[in-house]
Amino acid sequence: MRVLMLSKACIVGIYQPKLEAIARRGVALKVLTPPSWRDERGIQPLERRYTAGYGLSAIPIRFNGSFHFHHYPTLAREIDAFRPEILHIDEEPYNLATWQALYLARRAGTKALFFTWQNILRRYPPPFRWGESWVLRKSDYALAGTDDAAEALRRKGFRGPLATIPQFGTDERLFQPAASRPERPFTIGFVGRIVDEKGVAILLRAAAELDGDWRLRLVGGGPAVEETRALASSLGIGDRLSFVGQLPSADLPVEYHKLDVLVLPSLTRRNWKEQFGRVLVEAMASGLPAIGSDSGAIPSVLGAAGVIVPEGDAAGLARALRDLRDQPARRDELIKKGRARFLAHFTQERVAEATVAVYRDMLHSN
Repeated sequence: MRVLMLSKACIVGIYQPKLEAIARRGVALKVLTPPSWRDERGIQPLERRYTAGYGLSAIPIRFNGSFHFHHYPTLAREIDAFRPEILHIDEEPYNLATWQALYLARRAGTKALFFTWQNILRRYPPPFRWGESWVLRKSDYALAGTDDAAEALRRKGFRGPLATIPQFGTDERLFQPAASRPERPFTIGFVGRIVDEKGVAILLRAAAELDGDWRLRLVGGGPAVEETRALASSLGIGDRLSFVGQLPSADLPVEYHKLDVLVLPSLTRRNWKEQFGRVLVEAMASGLPAIGSDSGAIPSVLGAAGVIVPEGDAAGLARALRDLRDQPARRDELIKKGRARFLAHFTQERVAEATVAVYRDMLHSN
């Protein structure tokens, strides 16, 4: 089975164990990425961390950083040279890169699938609406990251085969519980984009309600960093807040061991709600209790292994943080449940196994 995957997400090293796991299942896999990807956090270069058993190539990209307009000028040449049986387009159906890749796959007589996280019913203006409609009609298969995303895809008219599989799992070899907890103040963590919709301001307001000795670590970058600094200063907690900044993916496992709880207080917006919350899975894998808002997919990701608070409720979040700090038995219970839930549902091996099952289904269908 020969599979060519186009994925800008696979530039991140900690996502690449899924690719090795796919290759171990008898797939001749080649993955194409851009040399780097640019977003509001900065520039993420290709990390070559886990590359055994498959090919990983960086190819030129046009309009780097433009989610809707980026595409790959040499993609046709790559398809002609590799001659895949399946083209795995790791992109949303309303993007130019997806339109380009699907057109080239059909021209080459290659079956193709796309991936979506989009979990709300959005109607795009032309030409994106036209391009998305064409992709939904012409693709052989679709992968959705969550059940909500799958439902949105059906409501938009996709009638082909569809599987709900997270885009990536988390590697249990990399993300493991710490051997011990050193003496330190109760340390609250946030990992992700520092943007309004991630609810960082809510987290700061909740932390400001806590008594005793505590610290807050924000890991990531984004346009709201200075606004967040100013808010911390106005709340009188600037000396308890650390901005770690954007880290290479390989440094994240150690970072989780510096925390006592991970919080994802996302806020639903008109055109966005939390699509998955990968950091919640990494926290569960790392032996951390997790608290999330009830935005989007967060409750279904955490299940009974985490704490859910209403989005935007700083007082409720403060109570949840206080309870975890003051009830070690409750914290230990969530740690055990979280690790078990991670191993049951979210490892790279499980995601790879489900993905290869889709490939086989595609090849055996007419």
